[in-house]
Amino acid sequence: MNVLLMAYGTPYTPEEIEPYYTDIRRGRRPSEELLEELEGRYAAIGKSPLNEITLAQAVRLQALLNLEAPAYPKRLLGPFGPRTPQGPARVYVGTKHWHPTLGEAVAAMHEDGVRRAVAIVAAPHYSLRSVAEYQEKVEAALKALPEPIDFVWVESYEAHPGLIAAYARRLEEAIWRLRDPKRAAYIFTAHSIPLAAVERGDPYPRQVERTAELIAKRLGLPRHHVAYQSAGRTPEPWLGPDINELLRRLREEGYEEAVVQAVGFPADHLEVYYDLDLEAQATAAEVGLRLLRARSLNADLDYIQVLKDLVEAAWLR
Repeated sequence: MNVLLMAYGTPYTPEEIEPYYTDIRRGRRPSEELLEELEGRYAAIGKSPLNEITLAQAVRLQALLNLEAPAYPKRLLGPFGPRTPQGPARVYVGTKHWHPTLGEAVAAMHEDGVRRAVAIVAAPHYSLRSVAEYQEKVEAALKALPEPIDFVWVESYEAHPGLIAAYARRLEEAIWRLRDPKRAAYIFTAHSIPLAAVERGDPYPRQVERTAELIAKRLGLPRHHVAYQSAGRTPEPWLGPDINELLRRLREEGYEEAVVQAVGFPADHLEVYYDLDLEAQATAAEVGLRLLRARSLNADLDYIQVLKDLVEAAWLR
């Protein structure tokens, strides 16, 4: 079994921020103002652990797949499947905007003789601005190969029972720290996307809301809100409400405590540390609202088990 595990990617050093940002902007170098802003954000959090977390996810997923390897149907054996029913699993990492790039990962898979693989992004919700762009980059990489690789895609898993349970477990930890859970506000966040994508029928907001609804139902929350963060620095309108706007509104409505959970981001990275732990916390302090954040899934075993379930189900298609 072969797996391509994908994540956004992040620069390792300050010197890598400019080429990283240029790649995000599809080859257009950012203005000095934009570059300084992003450099300032990275300086404020110290370092994003996203690359290390993604590698840890891959190592643990590979170990779990090999530890509990299922017996595959004979129809999957041969040149496009494992050599034996319990053939060793191998997980490759490719990132959308840094190294190893998706092109580098796909090339490495081909060089290793991979001709069939499961492709999965370490993010549970499909969007034209996320998973679809990963697919475009993989397709571009395949065009450079002398032989194709048959990728079976896991496009979303917003309602996977294991994912909901993992998120609920961490949210419950935060709830125990509240002074009065019945009077608190519960906020689920995800990365904002341009409204134009939503108007074209992007299922992303519905999937984010579904995840939030299932977590809230599992924990019996009295109320919950969905907010968005990390909107791009472009003039076009982005999906809201913004987390900071929502925090101000909640305080005006009389809330004194709130818990935020970043359901759109399984791993800690810049958008979690800066947008929530620094910026949203500053907004909350400004308006007199106590804000707690539920910890992320990262490379914890319960999340790796979710990835394993998804990969094995896709492999058997």
